[in-house]
Amino acid sequence: MAGMASTVQHPVHHPVHPLTVGFDLDMTLVDSRPGIAAAYRVLVAETGVPIDIDLVVSRLGPPLEAELAHWFPAAEVPAAADLYRAAYPDHAIAPSTALAGARESVAAVRALGGRAIVVTAKNEPHAKLHLAYLGIDPDTVIGSLWAEAKGEALREQGAQVYVGDHTGDVRGARVAGALSLGVTTGPCDAAELRTAGADVVLEDLTGFPAWLAAFEADRAA
Repeated sequence: MAGMASTVQHPVHHPVHPLTVGFDLDMTLVDSRPGIAAAYRVLVAETGVPIDIDLVVSRLGPPLEAELAHWFPAAEVPAAADLYRAAYPDHAIAPSTALAGARESVAAVRALGGRAIVVTAKNEPHAKLHLAYLGIDPDTVIGSLWAEAKGEALREQGAQVYVGDHTGDVRGARVAGALSLGVTTGPCDAAELRTAGADVVLEDLTGFPAWLAAFEADRAA
């Protein structure tokens, strides 16, 4: 009858949260080993302290100060870190390269209408220098965070996925309640990443765009 409220029940569509994908930087998006080695060579020259640079670049992931503690007394680590960071822009950016699939992976997030963020233990200014030099343009860069601390930032950003090469990255994803996707381009192999709790492991980022398209289709469904 006219004037009566409709009793037709319309289906309720629950909104899907916008796609947000976090990426680690060193050995996930960027092969920074040549650049980091160059900065360490400057540090050795300036301090006279012998450092096994090959060993250093074989285990990238944890914060700079954690690595320097292997080579300097605790009281000298802050000054050594300052020297290293002062050398970094001039010596570490140009030699470093984008890893296979890095640009395409960030672009794939964007193509799906999502946000690509970088959450890294590297300090933010140097992370941004690497990305700008290599033409990788994430929406947000958050630096100076490691392992579980990455998880806090990922949660604040609403990330559903965190992509990294280290077991510390897996721990960060876990804290955030995000899916952990590991790549074996860094110091940790597939078995280590899976043991740490990675949900998905890829050899490198070249397979990431196809994986992400399937993930987003499942999420939309």
